[in-house]
Amino acid sequence: MQTTSATPWNTCYYPIPKRFYLQNLHFSSSAYSLYPPETLFTRTPLTLTATNSCSKEQERRKSPKNPQYPCQKKTSFSQGFYSSIETQRTQKREYLETPYSDLDIHSGIFTNMWWVDLKAALGQRINMEGIASSVGIVAKDKHLVIPHVAIPDIRYIDWAELKRRGFKGVVFDKDNTITAPYSLSLWPPLESSVEQCKSLFGNNIAVFSNSAGLHEYDPDGKKARALEGAIGIKVIRHKTKKPAGTAEEIERQFNCESSRLIMVGDRPFTDIVYGNRNGFLTILTEPLSLAEEPFIVRQVRKLEVALVHRWSSGELKLSNHRLLPYPQQCVKDQPL
Repeated sequence: MQTTSATPWNTCYYPIPKRFYLQNLHFSSSAYSLYPPETLFTRTPLTLTATNSCSKEQERRKSPKNPQYPCQKKTSFSQGFYSSIETQRTQKREYLETPYSDLDIHSGIFTNMWWVDLKAALGQRINMEGIASSVGIVAKDKHLVIPHVAIPDIRYIDWAELKRRGFKGVVFDKDNTITAPYSLSLWPPLESSVEQCKSLFGNNIAVFSNSAGLHEYDPDGKKARALEGAIGIKVIRHKTKKPAGTAEEIERQFNCESSRLIMVGDRPFTDIVYGNRNGFLTILTEPLSLAEEPFIVRQVRKLEVALVHRWSSGELKLSNHRLLPYPQQCVKDQPL
């Protein structure tokens, strides 16, 4: 029987649809952190090259001395395929051996810390732990959201009176309490009040925030160090997000029990609940700026404030602090 050979195909190029390009695909964080995007896929069009058929007569010519037959010769497709794999392996090896500072990162999202930064941004906007805690508070612990003192901002606090009453230290929330949201610098109008607080309490002042210093969102302490350098106040490193957690880390920082400390913050369901649970004197401030806050945070804040006003205007009251039976004694009529 005569063996026929298929007519060789012409080389054809079939472009890969744009929906399969790298920027339209979604990968896990581990893929981005280990390899640069160009090593994951190449945008080379799919190539179909000429092929040859082989007959049974050619197959019978097989021998140990000549193990490769005409039909087994590498085509340009297979050569290009293995060459591409080798190129990717070389690029991956060079990437892993390249110092972090020398990497060519075009979009900024492919850094080793991009997932931490993204998670921090989302976590500061949507506090899932806080939402879960709020459910329990609404059900049975409404009194915890009511502060001992409510003021426009910290300029209305009489620091000298609090010192005279026996308080040993002050703990500030960060965002919208002493800085603008997501800022690492002190809100300018508050400088004089902060300086007076420092002059009275010395080094017994700290920031306890759900952003800077929280291990989940600031694992290397970079934000905490930047904030400390900008405002001159110690930032407490901690692992648990407010309102959860105990006061042990803060008590170690101040070397005193939490009942002699003051918690100042702008969120009733996080800062105030945390402070009241752990025995602090709690002071609620109004937010410094709503312009930088996401829409969802502003709406949650409105709900929190409405609930606090409703509950505090009724019969529900927070018991007075033992060092300050009449909280309004530490409030100034005019800001400092």
